[in-house]
Amino acid sequence: MKFLKRTDLDCFLTAAAEHRTIYVPIDEEPNKSAYRRYKPRTPVSQGLKTTRSAKDFFFPQTENLVGFRIEDKKIKILDPRTEHEDFAVFGVRACDARSFGILDKVFLSEPVDTYYQNRRAHGLILTMTCRRPAETCFCTAFGIDPASPEGDIVFTETADGWYIEPKTEGGRDFLAPLEEFLEERDEGGAEEAKARTRETMEKLPLAGLKTDSFGGGKTKELFDRPEWASLSEACIGCGTCTFVCPTCQCYDIRDYDTGREVRRFRCWDSCMYSDFTKMAGGNPRLTQKERFRQRFMHKLVYFPENNGGEFGCVGCGRCLASCPIHMNIVKVMKTLSEGQDEQ
Repeated sequence: MKFLKRTDLDCFLTAAAEHRTIYVPIDEEPNKSAYRRYKPRTPVSQGLKTTRSAKDFFFPQTENLVGFRIEDKKIKILDPRTEHEDFAVFGVRACDARSFGILDKVFLSEPVDTYYQNRRAHGLILTMTCRRPAETCFCTAFGIDPASPEGDIVFTETADGWYIEPKTEGGRDFLAPLEEFLEERDEGGAEEAKARTRETMEKLPLAGLKTDSFGGGKTKELFDRPEWASLSEACIGCGTCTFVCPTCQCYDIRDYDTGREVRRFRCWDSCMYSDFTKMAGGNPRLTQKERFRQRFMHKLVYFPENNGGEFGCVGCGRCLASCPIHMNIVKVMKTLSEGQDEQ
């Protein structure tokens, strides 16, 4: 099995960057990292995951869709799209890797979102196993194995480097010109590292979290539960949970008059905002309780109902770490599950 020494990582990434743009997690503040374009001798973050997910590479927070300009009394359509660069995202964890499949179900089903499709076609995902999972992690509740992530290439981390396993043709092509930085090692070391990760996950506080009370067909049981009122009471509707979430896909589309032309762009939106889905006839969700309920019902009931049972959450734990009032999907699941057991 191929192995990359930790001391050779910089040379490996520098050589890879000659063939395509490489993005890596970089520490910008203590315990806060973000994906940035790799430059030689850039120190790669040793943290578990970035503050915001790798979703941004395929579904950016803002993007121009189209422009309009009047010329000779005719409307000229301005297409801002260009062929996207080939790129690779290094250090993606199993939870974020699974999130791309969830986003694919939304943006690549008919009618296909060609903006998203273009980025997906040009991007490679270089995933990394989780050597030190955090107490906020609960990906295993959704059937994700942090020791065996999806992706084009899987990097299994050990103390002195990474075992490397290409999973797709794109991954094999990526590694082909980089063989000089890799050595052969027995795969036993990789299996030991994976076993340690799984053992750690079993000891985490959220290891016993169950999804049995949720899924498709549970709308009638859960929609009118009285616990929604108390759960949503402290929510301030800031939308932080949706902006750090790797699977949230809601967006708004707006037109902006520059004086010379009209530009149409889209930007992330949040079901937690009071003007979300507001129409000329009003807003279908007038209270914070209704908006709060919508967020969690979508992830735990509506999405699996329409997508073969797959939940709209990957257990990354970002909402646990970022919510200013410490409300999150885990508390919702535990509260509703306990209440259901009592009925």
